[in-house]
Amino acid sequence: MKYSIKVLLISLLSFASFAQVKVDKTINPDKPKLVVGVVVDQMRYDYLTRFWNKYGNEGFKRLVNEGFNLKNNHFNYIPTYTAPGHASVFTGTTPENHGIISNSWYNKFEEQYIYCVTDENVQALGTIASAGKMSPNRLMATTIADENRLFTQMRGKTIGIALKDRGAILPAGHTANAAYWFHGQEEGKWISSTYYMQELPKWVKDFNISGTALSYMKPWDAIQDIETYLESGLDENLFEGGFSGKKTATFPYDLESLGKDNGNYDLLKITPYGNSLTADFAIAAIKGEELGKDEFTDFLTVSFSSTDYVGHNFGVNSKEIEDAYLRLDLDLAKLLSSLDTQVGKGNYTLFLTSDHGGGDVPTYLTSVKIPSGYFDDPEFDSKLKEFVFEKYKKENLIESISNYQVFFNYRTIEEAKIDRTAFENEIAHFILQYPKVNKVFTRSQLESGNYSEGISSLVQKGFNQKRSGDVIFVLDPAVISYTTTTGSTHGSGFSYDTHAPLIFFGKGIKHGSTAKKSEVVDIAPTISVLLGIAFPNSATGNPLVEVLEKN
Repeated sequence: MKYSIKVLLISLLSFASFAQVKVDKTINPDKPKLVVGVVVDQMRYDYLTRFWNKYGNEGFKRLVNEGFNLKNNHFNYIPTYTAPGHASVFTGTTPENHGIISNSWYNKFEEQYIYCVTDENVQALGTIASAGKMSPNRLMATTIADENRLFTQMRGKTIGIALKDRGAILPAGHTANAAYWFHGQEEGKWISSTYYMQELPKWVKDFNISGTALSYMKPWDAIQDIETYLESGLDENLFEGGFSGKKTATFPYDLESLGKDNGNYDLLKITPYGNSLTADFAIAAIKGEELGKDEFTDFLTVSFSSTDYVGHNFGVNSKEIEDAYLRLDLDLAKLLSSLDTQVGKGNYTLFLTSDHGGGDVPTYLTSVKIPSGYFDDPEFDSKLKEFVFEKYKKENLIESISNYQVFFNYRTIEEAKIDRTAFENEIAHFILQYPKVNKVFTRSQLESGNYSEGISSLVQKGFNQKRSGDVIFVLDPAVISYTTTTGSTHGSGFSYDTHAPLIFFGKGIKHGSTAKKSEVVDIAPTISVLLGIAFPNSATGNPLVEVLEKN
């Protein structure tokens, strides 16, 4: 009798499992076996068009020609930094809701600056360095990968990969099986933390001892004839940083000899070889984790970080950035070929976007008579605090100034019996008169108003009531805060920082393009519809139904 009941239960469970899979496929026959979310760090939309004639046919061109290209895709909040960008793409919402308001920010509850993914409650895996003590503990929302894990009862895997820890961790979400990032310096290893597992898998250990990272410590020269790089500026100019140990920021760069003075393996990050290493590791992950091998959709998130490092060092108009994208094109072709082989053509869906754009170097813009400039943070901080003391004759009324935000010391303000709203307005008025400041917003305005367009809307969507400051200001177009007058940066709400590529490709995706405006928060809801799963829990974006074959 007991044996019969046991057999019956096993049969029922097997039937239920079979029925679930069968019904799921019937409801959503276009569900891919694997979703690959690719983020190219600091990729402006015009890198797609500017270098188009030099790309091969199997990378960017394949994605555009066989997929759906959204030509007018934008970030819809400020600040346009790496951590908020990755979080927004995969949660389908903005810092207002997911809470990642910058890469680092002042935490008024802890009274200290914090990094977006640090976690002292976890241990490093693959290194003893603190670089491994990371997790998504500060991310307040679920990602699309989280929702897929929940929908599949944790059967669908999620793996996150990037040179940058935040580029690996935030997209993969809270429930990821693993996130891996690169630790350079003397080690040159892919690492993780005990948030995900207690030991690195064998395939990761094997990759780390394979010598792949070491193989890229070689000369970096233009991959095509540099005389044909007419889409970028002169190789030698006054607007690029370069490397310690080399007098000019010009090709070629001997990484082996430059390594000692430039962080050893960390040097790879600032060259296109960092992206090649990332592609190699992602391909190893597809095989090692057997992604896309069963009926439950898996997720792979890959962020190519080196383009950001190259942009910061050499600028968006450099021959180095052009070469970085020509090489990334080959890395994408290699990744797509591997997906075709290991998962199968027509079995996976991929989207490619960026976490932010990037602006031209202000010194370059000035040289061609375009208004631009630099904002001196230390000088501004000093003058603002001097104004506050002269006005109120009280120290420590301002607790912190960072990320173009002013944080008040509420305790000191209360003790001094200062009206907080009046104080807000005084600070805002002073800042608005300050050179190179474009707009100013107070906490009262952002909490009580509802802005639907323009810079005001972007500021509000980036404003988190608990984590953000009390007065927020925006600089003039093409004005940046930077420690050097060479290289590019980002962070604003202007088009050079908000306009990012967005291409959908693969199973369930139409072929075509549009110039209709879309926003990065629309990506996750679109994938939700494709998979037939719940939207991320704080999503504010809308599905881009025009890209889907069936909707």
